[in-house]
Amino acid sequence: MEIKVNFLDKLRLEAKFDDFTVIADQPVRYKGDGSAPGPFDYFLASSALCAAYFVKLYCDTRNIPTENIRLSQNNIVDPENRYQQIFKIQVELPADISDKDRQGILRSIDRCTVKKVVQTGPEFVIEEVENLDADAQALLMLNPASEASTYIAGKDLPLEQTIANMSGVLAGLGMKIEIASWRNLVPNVWSLHIRDAHSPMCFTNGKGATKESALASALGEFIERANCNHFYNDQFWGEDIANAAFVHYPHERWFKPGRKDALPTGILDEYCLEIYNADGELRGSHLYDTNSGNIQRGICALPYVRQSDGEVVYFPTNLIDNLFLSNGMSAGNTLAEAQVQCLSEIFERAVKREILEGEIALPDVPHEVLAKYPGIQAGIQALEDQGFPVLVKDASLGGEFPVMCVTLMNPRTGGVFASFGAHPSLEVALERSLTELLQGRSFEGLNDLPRPTFESNAVTEPNNFVEHFIDSSGVVSWRFFSAKADFDFVEWDFSGQGENSNADEAATLFGILEDMGKEAYMAVYDQLGTTACRILVPGYSEIYPVEDLIWDNTNKALAFRDDILNLHRLDDASLQALLERLEDSELDDYIDIISLIGIEFDENTAWGQLTILELKLLINLALRQFEAAHELVKTFLQYNENTVERGLFYQALNGVLEVLLDDDLELDDYVVNFRRMFGNPRMDAVMGSVDGSVRFFGLTPTSTKLEGLDRHQRLIDSYEKLHRARANVAVLSS
Repeated sequence: MEIKVNFLDKLRLEAKFDDFTVIADQPVRYKGDGSAPGPFDYFLASSALCAAYFVKLYCDTRNIPTENIRLSQNNIVDPENRYQQIFKIQVELPADISDKDRQGILRSIDRCTVKKVVQTGPEFVIEEVENLDADAQALLMLNPASEASTYIAGKDLPLEQTIANMSGVLAGLGMKIEIASWRNLVPNVWSLHIRDAHSPMCFTNGKGATKESALASALGEFIERANCNHFYNDQFWGEDIANAAFVHYPHERWFKPGRKDALPTGILDEYCLEIYNADGELRGSHLYDTNSGNIQRGICALPYVRQSDGEVVYFPTNLIDNLFLSNGMSAGNTLAEAQVQCLSEIFERAVKREILEGEIALPDVPHEVLAKYPGIQAGIQALEDQGFPVLVKDASLGGEFPVMCVTLMNPRTGGVFASFGAHPSLEVALERSLTELLQGRSFEGLNDLPRPTFESNAVTEPNNFVEHFIDSSGVVSWRFFSAKADFDFVEWDFSGQGENSNADEAATLFGILEDMGKEAYMAVYDQLGTTACRILVPGYSEIYPVEDLIWDNTNKALAFRDDILNLHRLDDASLQALLERLEDSELDDYIDIISLIGIEFDENTAWGQLTILELKLLINLALRQFEAAHELVKTFLQYNENTVERGLFYQALNGVLEVLLDDDLELDDYVVNFRRMFGNPRMDAVMGSVDGSVRFFGLTPTSTKLEGLDRHQRLIDSYEKLHRARANVAVLSS
C-alpha cells in the first residue's frame, strides 16, 4: 500500500492512503501541539486493533457476543534499550465462554497480521527518487531471474518474460502497480491482489500454482480490464472526455435514435436483434452511453467482428456494459492465447450457470485420475486436513465442455463453495478450479459461505448467478450433491499440440460454439502496447438478464446525475422536479447514490453513504416539506446503516420535527435539553436545516466539474492515461 505524507504546520503530518487521511502530531513536551497521536502511538494501536479484529472475526463466526469481552495491550520497554519492547496483549473473557472457545480466541490473537510482520522483521529500504510516481514496477516485489524461462500450459512465452512485458506496458502508461496482499494457504495455490497505487479502485486478483503464475495472472487481468475499460464501467468520465474526439476508442461510431426513439440502423445485426429486441420494446434511448452522459451525441457503438463470416457489427457500449460485465475479456502474449482464455471463461460461466440453475449432479473424478496431478492433490489434501471436505467433479457435461469443478464444504458453518475452472487441458481446468476456490480468501473467509438449499427458486433467481459470477458466493442446491450423477465421468482433452497449440485450441473452442448454433463476435485491442481481446456470445455469455436493458439500465443515471451533482445550485422548482423524478422512478430507496449516478464518492463522507431515501429526505427538508421529511426520518432511523454521527443528527432532527408538527408543543420549551442531549454543533446543524440556513447538511457542494471529489478524480486520471495512449496511436496511424 502506498502512503503519501504531506508536511502540515509545525510538527503535524498528514498521511493519505486509499480514501483515508490520518493526522499525526507530537506531544507538547516534544514541541508539538498534542493535537493528534504520534506516529509511534499509531504503530502501537495497530497491533491492539489487529488483535481485536481477529477476536471479533472468531466470535462472529461462532455467534459469540463480544459485548463483555475486553482487550488491552501494554508495551514494556527495556530500560537499557528502548527499541527492545514486549507487547503484552491481555483479553478478559466472560465466564460462560467454553474452554474450547477460550483457546480458540487466544489462537486467533496469535494470528494477528501486525504481530506476524513485526516478529518476522520488515526490511526498510530508504532511497531518494526523482519522482515518486516513477518506477512503476518497483512495488511488485517479485523479480525472477532474467535467465529463467518457466513455461506453463496456456502461455506462449515464459512466465518471466510475460511478467516483464506486462509490467513494462503498465509502466509505460504511467500506472504504478502495487501488490496489496499475497495468499498461500495450501501447497501449490497462490493468489494476490494488485492495484494502481494512485487509483486503488483499479485492482485485480491473480491466482496460480506458483508465485510467478499468480503474478502473471493478476497483471494479465489488469491489462485486459484496462484495454476493455472495465475499471471504469458505469462511471461518469467527466465533461472533457464526454466532449472529446472519442470517448471509448478512436474507432467508435455514434448513432442517433430514429423516429419515435426507434433503434437506429447500423447497430447490431439480425441475429442480435432477435435476442435483445425480441418483443420490440428496446428503444434508442435505452442505449445512450452512461459514461459520457452525452445524449446529444447519441448512441456510442464499438466494432466487433462476427466470427462466422468476418463481418463488422457495431455493439452499443451501453449494451455491453449492462449485460456482460467482465465476462469474455482477456490479455495474452499472443491473440490466440488471449482467445483461449476468453472462450474458456465464457464456457466456465455458462456451464456453471447451467449446472447450478439446473441442479445437475456431477460425477466425481476417480482417484486414479486425480493421482495424475500430485500438485493439485496436495492442495486438496491440505484443505481436508484443515477440516474442509472437498469434492472434485467433472463439469464437462459428458465431455462436451472443457470445465471442471472443485467444491468445498464447511462443517463448522454448513456452508459450501462450488468453484469452477475451464481450459482445453483437464489439468489446467482443475488447477484453475482449485486456485479460484482460494483466490483472495483466508480460512476465516470460508466461514461466510452460504448454506445449500432444496429451494429451487433461491438457486434459479437471476441475482444468484450474478453473485456466483462476482465471487462465487451464491447459493448451491443440495441436489448438486447427489451421489447419483446426471452424467458419466469423461477424462476429456481439448488441448492442442506443438507451437500452434493455442491457435488450435481457440479453433476448437470456437467450433463448440458453432456446433451449438451460437454466433461469436470479437474485438481486438492493441493500442496500449499489448494484445487483448473481448468476445461476446449473445444469448450465452451475458451475466445480467437481457431485460435489464429496459428495466434496470445503468443509464438511468442520466435522469439524475446533473441535478444531484448540482444539488446546492438548484432552485426550489428544480428540487421539486428532481424529487418527483425520484419518486416516479420506483427505484429502491436503499440504492446508494454512488451506484445511481456513477460517481466514486469517498465512502467515508456523507456523500459516500448517501442513499436515495436520505437524498429525498434532505430535498424535502430544503423545500420545508416537514411532514414528508419527518416520515422519511423515521424510516431512516428504523433502517439506518449510516454512521453513528449521521444517525444522531437524524435523531435530533426527528425530535425537532416532532415538536414543530405538533400544534400543542413549542420548540423553545425543548431546545435547551435537545442541546444538552445532542450538543450545540449538532443542534446548530439541525436548527439550520429547519430554518433554511443549512441546506443538505453534510453534503459538500460539487458539480458536473467534479470539484472536491478526489477519489473520482483519481479514477478519471487513470482513464485519461489510457485515453491519451489511444489518441496517440490514432494520430500515428492516420
